[in-house]
Amino acid sequence: MGGSTPHMHTHPHHAEGGGVLGILLPALALLACACGYLLLARRVRRRNPVRGWNPWRTAGFCAGLLLLAAAVLPPLAAFAHGDLRGHMAQHLLIGMYAPLALVLGAPATLVLRALPAPRARRLTAFLHSGPARLLAHPVTGLLLSTGSLAPLYFTPLYDAVTARPARHWLLHAHFLLAGCLFAHAVAGPDPAPARPGVRARLVCLGCAIAVHASVAQLMYGGFGVAVDAPVTQVQGAAELMYYGGDIAELLLAAALVATWRPARGAVAGRAVRPAR
Repeated sequence: MGGSTPHMHTHPHHAEGGGVLGILLPALALLACACGYLLLARRVRRRNPVRGWNPWRTAGFCAGLLLLAAAVLPPLAAFAHGDLRGHMAQHLLIGMYAPLALVLGAPATLVLRALPAPRARRLTAFLHSGPARLLAHPVTGLLLSTGSLAPLYFTPLYDAVTARPARHWLLHAHFLLAGCLFAHAVAGPDPAPARPGVRARLVCLGCAIAVHASVAQLMYGGFGVAVDAPVTQVQGAAELMYYGGDIAELLLAAALVATWRPARGAVAGRAVRPAR
């Protein structure tokens, strides 16, 4: 990456303070998620020992939780409180890498298989509802995950959000939920009635790549950046977004290829098509 050296403020942004609770609460929440997933997987294996539950799904979900732990616990969390590069590393882990691993764990499928049949039917009905179909569409995930980048870094929003711990945690939650929605819509193994074809998902993924690259280039060049941080931090964060985002999106594309299955109608049509 290249660009002119921007002129910006040279004092760091406000630090987020969480103390012991800022470490204990997220650690307990992540541990509870891990225990809940493992208990549901155990129930599914007991209910159907032959079919069981794919251990790779469990490994993927637990890897996602570990990535989240690395992002929100020390030492990275402490570094991110005073350095924009640390924040960007958190952004990548929380909003791109961890969501992909969590989604590949197929948590919705696990819950559906673990629930009693009446509750599973109610959950299935909800997943087929209009609001759920809208949330599960890749365009929605694209807008939520990439649409917030320009307001965050090119307006005073970033400094306002990171000035208060509660706001900063809300930002983390936004990154995580938006990343999970986008990863699920593009390459998730869980059922998604509103998921379009592979071409449309690839277009959305290409748009995400273009937006991340454009925002990173503008940040590196200092064009319109409103973050109160030293130039070296802004440029380092831009490089992390540029290269780290590319790797994450390549992994998402690989997951799309790995989880893609041709439509049954298309397979049947090829099977009955006479040879020439």
